[in-house]
Amino acid sequence: MQTADAPTPQPDNLPEQGFDPQHPPSQELIDACVHCGFCLTTCPSYRVIGKEMDSPRGRIYLMDAINKGEAEFSATAVEHFDSCLGCLACTTACPSGVQYDQLIAAVRPQVQRQHSRSLPGKLLRTLIFQLFPYPDRIRLLLTPLGLYQLSGLSKLVQGSGLLKKLSPNLAAMESLLPQVTAKSFQDNLPAVIPAVGQQRYRVGMVLGCVQRVFFSDVNEATARVLAANGCEIVIPKSQGCCSALPAHQGEEAQAQALARQMIDAFADTEVDYVVINAAGCGHTLKEYGHILQDDDAYRERAQAFSDSVRDVQEFLAAVGLTAELHPLTDDTLPVVYQDACHLLHGQKISVQPRQLLKQIPQVQLREPIDGALCCGSAGVYNMLQPEVAEELGQMKAENLVNTGAKLIASPNPGCSLQIQKYLQQQGHSLPLVHPIELLDRSIRGEKLVV
Repeated sequence: MQTADAPTPQPDNLPEQGFDPQHPPSQELIDACVHCGFCLTTCPSYRVIGKEMDSPRGRIYLMDAINKGEAEFSATAVEHFDSCLGCLACTTACPSGVQYDQLIAAVRPQVQRQHSRSLPGKLLRTLIFQLFPYPDRIRLLLTPLGLYQLSGLSKLVQGSGLLKKLSPNLAAMESLLPQVTAKSFQDNLPAVIPAVGQQRYRVGMVLGCVQRVFFSDVNEATARVLAANGCEIVIPKSQGCCSALPAHQGEEAQAQALARQMIDAFADTEVDYVVINAAGCGHTLKEYGHILQDDDAYRERAQAFSDSVRDVQEFLAAVGLTAELHPLTDDTLPVVYQDACHLLHGQKISVQPRQLLKQIPQVQLREPIDGALCCGSAGVYNMLQPEVAEELGQMKAENLVNTGAKLIASPNPGCSLQIQKYLQQQGHSLPLVHPIELLDRSIRGEKLVV
């Protein structure tokens, strides 16, 4: 018979009471939150779900309670942490300067270490994290994917709605598949690209993983714009993924391995800066000092690497354009610039892209309503949490269209795929390009048809 003082037997699968000692969310950072609620209206998950615990303030309450042993680090708690897009809009809005980005970044690995997900959830995450960060693996699937698209099966599957009933996550992944092209099968840029005219800088260029396979036109445009503005470009062939996808989802060991590979790839290049053209990648590249904080061999190298990283728009705005720009159309071209969250909130880069676009003759910038609200892509969030992502995607597409712009400029591949999906669903054929592609066309004197 059990005595009154004996502990109550607990099921073997009950989650741990609290966070483990490996970098739990800092109590000092938690205590900085004064619970004012300014973050609520800026938070996309709160806007869609409408529950306090799915807001930054609610999650901070939860972290505090778990830290103090007043709440369990349970499956329910994990659901609230998983609902966060990591868009960081709350960090911009917070009048107290609460570093929610650091708090949620500390929680993600805790979730991965302490909680066992369902079998479908494990399989989905394995597929995502063992495929997308590795361009060579993606390319093994390009031929069947291309045939799948050309045959019309993709439209048939999406039209039937069957896959969405069987697995909303796989349906979301399928609906976001970029178009397979001939350029997708190989990298088309040389290891070194000389500057056009007098060399001003020597820069390294990160190609990305999904970016280099499905958005090679953006990489080629980036190289041409940098070269045209006096940059010699170094592109190490040994570089891989920046680690953004696993880092944002708490896949700590994988993120660290990819970060080390990237640092090693640029180790002997003697570049002035490392330039990146994807917002989410750039934010993670600038976080290497944090990602490798426990690695004695790489800690200082990681911080030095991060200090050298520049978003391509940040870099060009700082050093100035030297190449002549030409009009893209014969008449005024209304353009709406889409702020990517990890550029706007993560890297605090917003003015620079607009400054560059305004230098193109006859471009007229328009601003959307709710421009700072996440589109729902958030790395792989739109595959892991498709219902919330869908509502956000619909709102974003509608707000961009309502500006009356004839073209959307979007600086992140994930955002571009998400927005294009919902533009098509709403019956809009509005062109969407990377801002660097507009600069490239303007330098080359190529007219747009819009």
